[in-house]
Amino acid sequence: MLLLDAAHAESKAGSADVPHFFTDVRIAGPDLADVAAGERGEIFVAGPNVMRGYWNLPEETAQVIAADVWLRSGDVARADGDGYVHIADRLKDVIISGGENSYPAEVESALRAHPAIADCGVIGVPDERWGEVGRAVVVLRPGGQADEADILGFLDGRIARFKIPRSVTFVAELPRTGTGKIAKKALRQTHGAGGQVTG
Repeated sequence: MLLLDAAHAESKAGSADVPHFFTDVRIAGPDLADVAAGERGEIFVAGPNVMRGYWNLPEETAQVIAADVWLRSGDVARADGDGYVHIADRLKDVIISGGENSYPAEVESALRAHPAIADCGVIGVPDERWGEVGRAVVVLRPGGQADEADILGFLDGRIARFKIPRSVTFVAELPRTGTGKIAKKALRQTHGAGGQVTG
């Protein structure tokens, strides 16, 4: 889908690169209109190497194929002025709080800068006032000490206030997928609406 050419391996490090020869890639909003450079939207993909749908599953196909052509990737991203794609997060993991989008990957990156934090995951939990708010699930380093107030205070000034989680849960380890990614679904099931919050 995307390919980083050798000439830009250093200057565009961290990007997901540009579409390769056989693939068309767009970043679009919910209305399927392309977003401007620098704005976030969902990655849509088309080409001879992209599936046309699920076999004998028209309803499921309609959920992932837009306008009979474009495969919805489920990834939120932005393109820079040179067309290089930078992935922000998974669409299903975005926290919508009071109408504002918060991307867990951004919050997790800020949290990992805390000297006592070894690992973390951020999920959305229901909130009567805001609809949804963030919850940080944190693994402390061996010997590391921090409480909820310390961690949330650390984020103040580092990210926008509406992105700062409203609660922190401390755990020994985070659930992982077979590829080593944080298993957000398992995290939400364990520490979501009914999960215990500790400070």
